[in-house]
Parts: sequence; structure tokens; C-alpha cells
Amino acid sequence: MEEKKKVMIDAGHGGTKDPGAVFEDRMEKDDTLRLALAVGRILEENGVNAVYTRSTDVYDTPYQKAEMGNEAGADYFVSLHRNAASEPGKGSGVMTLVYKTGRESEQLADSIQRELARTGYVDLGVIERPDLIVLRKTQMPAVLVEVGFIDNPEDNKRFDAQFDEIAAAVASGILNVIDDDMDRRPVEESDYYYQIQTGAYRIRSLAEQQLEELRRMGFPAFLVYDGTYFKLRVGAFKNLDNAVRMERELRKAGFPTVLLYEREVK
Repeated sequence: MEEKKKVMIDAGHGGTKDPGAVFEDRMEKDDTLRLALAVGRILEENGVNAVYTRSTDVYDTPYQKAEMGNEAGADYFVSLHRNAASEPGKGSGVMTLVYKTGRESEQLADSIQRELARTGYVDLGVIERPDLIVLRKTQMPAVLVEVGFIDNPEDNKRFDAQFDEIAAAVASGILNVIDDDMDRRPVEESDYYYQIQTGAYRIRSLAEQQLEELRRMGFPAFLVYDGTYFKLRVGAFKNLDNAVRMERELRKAGFPTVLLYEREVK
């Protein structure tokens, strides 16, 4: 039996020593813990081993958190935060930080960032931050996600009103990368075919919106429901070259893609 992928989820800040950014009566450490546990539950439901730097209101240094990920042998490290501006209310949106672009961590960052932007937040992109210990000292692909600005009332309103969707977006971003890794393994050609996935949603209406858009543009799209996510798939190809050509067309049309190798349904 193949070993589960392991993801270390870090709820940023913690304890009385480090509440993180504070706005009115709201503390970053509380939002990040709530989100970390929600993301972890979704990952577990999808066959991923989710582990945490903290599951209660405790403090550990960034170095200790990085070491937790290393000692656990995690495949990925995802640190969750809320942003803050120098002047309250002036910042808005989501961004994902990496130690350096051009590495495997950028693929993870891109995937999470795309999914979060679909929830309605302003997309601030993927940014290099080589000074952050949890990105520099971790031995696996690591990202730090800033989920909206805690000092912006509108970002907070979205965080609360769409909390389940936001948690699902972060989890989907992680699962997309895990699926990509798992589905590229060598397999028996006769039993498998290629598909292109363009998104995964917990909310059916969001998936159906993208499904309609894909079909309107002439792509042979359909939905796959795995019990948790409604996944957008395009095509079913025995020939890899045909699948790659379809993936290129989808990318040209502006869709994020993951090329999957799926077992044929008999």
C-alpha cells in the first residue's frame, strides 16, 4: 500500500507571547488556528496525513516550527497567516510567499494562490521572501499564505462569510499539487487514460460556473464528484500527445491545469 502524503500545517503565531497582527478585538493567531484545523480536516478526508505545528493556543518560534516539519518528514509545509498594512484598511487581498521562485514550492504557491483568488479576494500574487525562517529552514517545499488583511473590515467580512470556501480553496491548492505528483507515476497503459483537471470545488455552483464556461468555449468538460470535491475535468485520452495538446489549449484560454493519469472505468 502506498504511503500517504504528509502535509505540515502551521497556524501562524500563537500563545500570549505572539498574537500576530491585532485589529480591534481580532487576533491573527485565532484566525490562523481555526483555518489550519479546517484545512487539515479537508486534507484528511481526501486521504492526506495532516499534521500541525500547533492545534491549540501555544507559542513556538519559527525555527521550532520549521524543525517540526523536518522531523515529521512532511512532504509539504504550509504556513497560514493574515496580513496587515502599515495603515489600517489600506491593504486588501491574498498573497503566497516562497523562499525562492523557480522551485517546487512555487508550484504549490501558484496552486493555492489560484484557488484563493477564486473566492473573490484580490490576487496579490506569489512573492519571494528568503528572510522567513519557516521557508528557509524547512527541508520540503514550503509556502506561507497571507489570507486577506486582518486590518481591513471587508477582507475580514469575506474571511468569516466564506470561511468554508476559503478553507476548501487552500486545501484544493494543496491537493492539486499532490494529485499531480501521484498521477504522474508509471502505470499500465491499457488500464489508464489522461485527463486534464482545471479546478476542484466543495461548492457545486462554483464548479458548474466553470463547467459552463469551459463548454461555451468548446472544451469537452465534465464534473467528477469524489464525495468532497466537484472536480472539473476535460477529455479522456489514451495518447499522451493528444492530452498535452489539449492542456496547452486550456492554458492558452487562461485555465489552470493539472494533467492526470486516471484508471479507466470499465
